[in-house]
Amino acid sequence: MVELEVADDKVTVRVLGGHRLLALREHVTFDLADITEITTAPVDLRPPWVRAPGTFFPGVIAAGTYRGKGRKEFWDTTFGGQAILIDLAGPGFTRLVVDVGDPDAAMRSLSAAVAA
Repeated sequence: MVELEVADDKVTVRVLGGHRLLALREHVTFDLADITEITTAPVDLRPPWVRAPGTFFPGVIAAGTYRGKGRKEFWDTTFGGQAILIDLAGPGFTRLVVDVGDPDAAMRSLSAAVAA
């Protein structure tokens, strides 16, 4: 699970607990203006096949950085229906798929920050 923080036109996604070890990352930061879409992530969505670095057990957890053709994604999900999908434009990551405590509240908060 992650915690989202918006401050000074930046979004910081903080990886919590033992997932920091599985994802091999403590946080991801990107510009608020880079967000192109925020939706709930389908439970059957899977990361690109090249994991570098991270952890993947099919149907159990995807945590870390994943690469595909022209994509660089950060995942931290246990496929339990609590994940949001954030598509990004700009340098760095092209997509984040992360579990949050309340997906609807997280999407409302990010959407409001983008609109402001």
